[in-house]
Amino acid sequence: MNIEALISQNPYKLRRLQKRKLLGELLCELTEFHQSRSEPYRKLLAAIPSRWETVQDIESLPMLPVRLFKQHELRSVPRESVIKTLTSSGTTSQVVSRIFLDKETSVLQTKALVSIMSSFVGNQRYPMIFVDSKDVIKDRTSFSARGAGLLGLSFLGRSHFYMLDGDMNIQWDALKQYLDDHKDENILFFGFTFMVWQYFYLQAAEQGIQLQLPGSMLIHSGGWKKLIDMAVDNQTFKDRLKDQLGIQKVHNFYGMVEQIGSVFVECEEGHLHAPDFADVMIRDPLTLEVLPAGQSGLIQTLSILPRSYPGHSLLTEDLGTILGEDDCPCGRHGKYFQVHGRLPAAELRGCSDTHAFEEVSRT
Repeated sequence: MNIEALISQNPYKLRRLQKRKLLGELLCELTEFHQSRSEPYRKLLAAIPSRWETVQDIESLPMLPVRLFKQHELRSVPRESVIKTLTSSGTTSQVVSRIFLDKETSVLQTKALVSIMSSFVGNQRYPMIFVDSKDVIKDRTSFSARGAGLLGLSFLGRSHFYMLDGDMNIQWDALKQYLDDHKDENILFFGFTFMVWQYFYLQAAEQGIQLQLPGSMLIHSGGWKKLIDMAVDNQTFKDRLKDQLGIQKVHNFYGMVEQIGSVFVECEEGHLHAPDFADVMIRDPLTLEVLPAGQSGLIQTLSILPRSYPGHSLLTEDLGTILGEDDCPCGRHGKYFQVHGRLPAAELRGCSDTHAFEEVSRT
């Protein structure tokens, strides 16, 4: 099965043995592909102990720490083939990752997102509200992680409306008019976790504004550090948004700019799911050995989508635990897991956490 065929079918169809064999073959091919086309990647592989060349074994594939994308220009296509450059979140004092996309990779990522999100949102395109400012997507050739997330998920809806102005204040009159114009339709919201809480929920609560949005849904993503510090966990987040804003369904997802397209969406049971064209492993932070389900460690993410840059096997700085595989009560196959947060020594880099850090730094 080729990549195009894989991302065009139900993204949670394959069971463990079939998926493992297929991903092993495709990821091994990708490693060879990038090794032959990227000199910096070739040099990095020479310094990584690995037996991937003789064994098509996912556990033994070389993996790059995501931090390397801050330190090296890693691409596997000529510079003139790059149509878009994505940058990771970062404060003004931090070096950001740069991810180079050509047309092929960009199209694959979009198709993969459509496949994943259709499993949760359905195939109908709903009126869509972004809990953000339109200013963040002005430059269509160079995006921050935040801008890439907004534009990347815009295909989910229609009649797009950015509800915040440049100062992160809700445009209440315009929002009310939009809701009136679509009063008989289900509304789809998207925003980054902390921003949804800080600039939507809290502003509404402080002004005593309650909304009733039956059939509405929120898709959100981003770091939880600031919310956890405020004693706001996932269930509290959902409950408050339902009570204050009338948002009935809430789906979080885990993803990163270094592997955009391969997102891990929270199902109805509260579990993050790996689609057929991506996977996760948990590794011991000290030995990097693969840990069994139920044990917490560093999250490694794998994806068959990146072809313009060697981002197919990455070691993140996030901690998580695999909860099971092929047996989630929601009915989706594949591994399902939870994320616990950043490795204590890791730098702050979540999309919404970074925005919060910048706001605090200016005060």
